[in-house]
Amino acid sequence: MLTALSILLVFGLMIMFHEFGHFLVAKKAGIKVLEFAFGFGPKLFGIKGKETLYSVRIFPLGGFVRFLSAEEIEEIEEIDLESKQELLKRSFESKSIWRKMSVIVAGPIMNFVLGALLFVMIFAWFGVPTASNDNVIGSIVVDKPAATVGLSAGDRIISVNGIDTPDWNSVTQQIHSRPGEKIAFKIEKAKTGEIITMEITPEYDQQSGRGLIGISPNIVSQKVSVLKAVQYGLQQTVEFTRLVVVLIIQMITGEVPVELSGPVGIVQVIGEGARQGISSLLSLTAILSIQFGILNLLPIPALDGGQLVVLTYEGIRRKPLAPEKKGWIQLTGFALLMALMIAVTYKDILRILTR
Repeated sequence: MLTALSILLVFGLMIMFHEFGHFLVAKKAGIKVLEFAFGFGPKLFGIKGKETLYSVRIFPLGGFVRFLSAEEIEEIEEIDLESKQELLKRSFESKSIWRKMSVIVAGPIMNFVLGALLFVMIFAWFGVPTASNDNVIGSIVVDKPAATVGLSAGDRIISVNGIDTPDWNSVTQQIHSRPGEKIAFKIEKAKTGEIITMEITPEYDQQSGRGLIGISPNIVSQKVSVLKAVQYGLQQTVEFTRLVVVLIIQMITGEVPVELSGPVGIVQVIGEGARQGISSLLSLTAILSIQFGILNLLPIPALDGGQLVVLTYEGIRRKPLAPEKKGWIQLTGFALLMALMIAVTYKDILRILTR
């Protein structure tokens, strides 16, 4: 039940912000919006506004905004020429390339806005995650020296090589300066309170040039002002955007293996986030929203980025593509996306079953 509600929250926020971006800019551009829908499939119910139907569909994991199109206007029989001309002025096709592009790009931009808002809210309400300077181990890296000798999260490092280590800085100072040396640790075990001594040899890390044993400090939440929360929230949004873009480029160039997750994998991650608490769930929503915004800007037919490519092509040739060609492009892109989704979903299921 918790996972189901979390999925609705995460996808609902991401999709509604995305579609609201299209809706808001379309209204500003003078385009008539026929329907603003949450979900897809058969309509459950709707509320008719001045000119827009606000509806809820049976499948809640989606949504769309339907604009008035020139093709629909041409199919209206019982309408005079003057009224038809007025309607045509409010169709999506009647607007300039730049206005149409602004409507398309507004959806992904709102996903970045959602990510930033969630990060700001998390930092303002829960605080900023900060590494504690106490001498207690926060987490252990699997298959590293600390894990091999049996250290656990919560263990306290009292001394290293006979030198007292009352804080994390003194712990890391001793470890970093002795790569490849066998050094003695005095440990207070978290579970039993027992004081034990063990020997660990730090590994030499080529990237940092230091000795490491695979431990991290405790992470605590530090309260900050609202202004600081806004600053950190924007920084976090920019940083995650940069990381995702770099990762996509590296996957395209073959620098890193292609790792994609489909609906099954995402649902599993959302469920785990929900069990860890509201802060983790909101952080996950912010990250997924940023990823969703970037994904939609990729030049793939059926995505917003694909529509931007088509509009750019139409702008260069100063002539719109025939509706039939646009339809084929959209259909091809949709088919490719469905094939990709099926493939990654199959991979997600295999990964879960073989754990």
